[in-house]
Amino acid sequence: MNTEEKIIQSETLYAGKVFTVKKYAVTLPDGRTAFREEVEHHGGAGILAEENGEVYLVKQFRLSVGKEILEIPAGKLEKGEDPLVCAKRELSEETGLTAKKWTKICAASPSPGYTNEIIHIYRAEDFSFGKTHFDDDEFLNVVKIPVEKAFKMIESGEIFDAKTVIALLYLKTIYKKS
Repeated sequence: MNTEEKIIQSETLYAGKVFTVKKYAVTLPDGRTAFREEVEHHGGAGILAEENGEVYLVKQFRLSVGKEILEIPAGKLEKGEDPLVCAKRELSEETGLTAKKWTKICAASPSPGYTNEIIHIYRAEDFSFGKTHFDDDEFLNVVKIPVEKAFKMIESGEIFDAKTVIALLYLKTIYKKS
């Protein structure tokens, strides 16, 4: 069965610094018309930085969930930016780490029902240490957590950020193989 929808009209409802909200009129596969709303976003990059059985996470307040949460270092892509360039920048900015080895884990769509955002997740290894340089409006703390504890924090619901869960569960599969 064909499930494709065809856009017949679009309207920008909001255009901001981080995202744009659009409303679409679409033709459904059966010929009827429906409306969809979409958040357009340039995407982001997240970094799994792990060494010697510990993972580097950042703890920061997220207004949308109303509390501090633990996440892998990550940031927004500039329009047209290569995701690896973004990942390297964000790792350095947020943790002060520079990695010599980079491996792409995956690209993930956190909420395809309403946004086109894609998060590119990388594994970074072989670190040198420098200074953090946060954005002007960024306040966070870098924490190093044993990976086994991080896995338990997913199970308990303490770590629930999607990109972080993806990265850590990827790491867990590697640990199970070794």
